[in-house]
Amino acid sequence: MRVLSFGVLKDRFGSAAATLELPDGATVRSLLEHLAQRQPTAPLRGIAVSVNAEYATAGQTLKDGDEVGLLPPVSGGSGEQENDQAEGAHTFLTREVIDAEQLVSAAKRGEDGAVVVFDGIVRNHTRGRQTLHLDYEAYEEMAAKQIRELAAEARTRFGVRHVTIVHRLGRLMVGETSVLIVVASAHRGHAYEASRWLIDTLKKTVPIWKRETFADGVVWADGEPFPAELAVERNIEPEAAQ
Repeated sequence: MRVLSFGVLKDRFGSAAATLELPDGATVRSLLEHLAQRQPTAPLRGIAVSVNAEYATAGQTLKDGDEVGLLPPVSGGSGEQENDQAEGAHTFLTREVIDAEQLVSAAKRGEDGAVVVFDGIVRNHTRGRQTLHLDYEAYEEMAAKQIRELAAEARTRFGVRHVTIVHRLGRLMVGETSVLIVVASAHRGHAYEASRWLIDTLKKTVPIWKRETFADGVVWADGEPFPAELAVERNIEPEAAQ
């Protein structure tokens, strides 16, 4: 099976996909125990795991040919935009500058009574440290699917007409938009509620990570903890030596 590491885990397991062979009947839990034995100091506590771009449970059985993603708590194509457009939704990941004005204008319709916009931008400092730039990376196939599903769920849950979600990848400078959420609805209350739920949920569940470059160093941003149902293991210990 192929194992992909993201965010801070790349520093321990490497950025390239690794190929592992495990015995028949191996589970996500036994894979993590194997990795913990190889790298006892790897930060596996609180991570989530995906199998074939879907969140997995600890007991899920792995098969030959599976693609496993090791996903630390999230922060969060080519140069062209890759769009997912469905009825009432517009979602994509991009490495191009996000044109907020154009996307907000495109979301509006005559039947809307409100359009609520969340425009997340890169600020010039974090916890007293001067920020030079940020680098965003994603498990792109899974992230695109997750934001598409979030848009659809928000429309159903809050009864809003339209949702746009765009997230930037690659290097961003101070003042640039990292994530844009636009919610259009007949009623402002529904639009406000949907917008808040979308950004809060996106930051906890969509596999996007942020590397912060400061004037005095570089770190992977601490992500928000995964919801309990997604965090596969809270405390993986290496197997005892035989």
